[in-house]
Amino acid sequence: MRHTLPLAPQFYVTAPQPCPYLEGRMERKLFTALQGEFAEKLNDTLSKQGFRRSQNVLYRPSCSECSACLSARIRVADFKLSRSQKRAWAKNRDLAREATSPWATEEQYALFRAYLDSRHADGGMADMDIFEFAAMIEETPIRSRVIEYAVSADDGRKELAVVCLTDVLEDGLSMVYSFYDPALPGRSLGTHVILDHVEIAREAGLPYVYLGYWVPGSNKMGYKANFAALEIYRGGEWRDLGDPATYSSETHPLSTDPIAEQVARISLPDTRG
Repeated sequence: MRHTLPLAPQFYVTAPQPCPYLEGRMERKLFTALQGEFAEKLNDTLSKQGFRRSQNVLYRPSCSECSACLSARIRVADFKLSRSQKRAWAKNRDLAREATSPWATEEQYALFRAYLDSRHADGGMADMDIFEFAAMIEETPIRSRVIEYAVSADDGRKELAVVCLTDVLEDGLSMVYSFYDPALPGRSLGTHVILDHVEIAREAGLPYVYLGYWVPGSNKMGYKANFAALEIYRGGEWRDLGDPATYSSETHPLSTDPIAEQVARISLPDTRG
């Protein structure tokens, strides 16, 4: 099904498929192509409205009876570390960070496979080969970076521990996808990479770090509520998360508006001049 705005990108809806976050649910996404000379402006504008990037596509959940997935971002100026996050930060002071252009390597893919096999063996990416992995990293029409974190081995060599594909937006950093060495569970590497992105954003004067979707009731995505100064996009605006316990993942036939109404409310960038 296609929905169109005048002089604007075309929006489509995916066919329902099993939800990766909540068992027994079916997910559906509203999406549009990210291409052309205004790709960066479109990405900036739609990211502020809860959309996420995957290669050259921007998407947002639009499930027929569920609205559990909520886009989340950290407000950098107000962020403070919790006690456990301070410990995670201290554990990883030895990590060496390097930001590069979005170019895939065999070392990255080996780490990616180890991460998937350990944490998401039954997920949608489980069968991704090295060519599909390279496409995920390299097919980006906007300003993206691969940020690598390495540990020093006993022989002095640097060993890759964490990789994060990050988009640079006009108002923040968007963590598109990250993965880490499952053989280092005591380091809390997933937490560290988020904390470090907050530091990078702060140093760059960027107000937000976009984390993707927070899903109450999901073991995979619930951890994002542990970060202070978290905002979620709900009802067409960003608001403080508040108490996570007040959010429900229950389904309801009226939980989402018709697709045409959703598309009509999307704000698009001004491409004049």
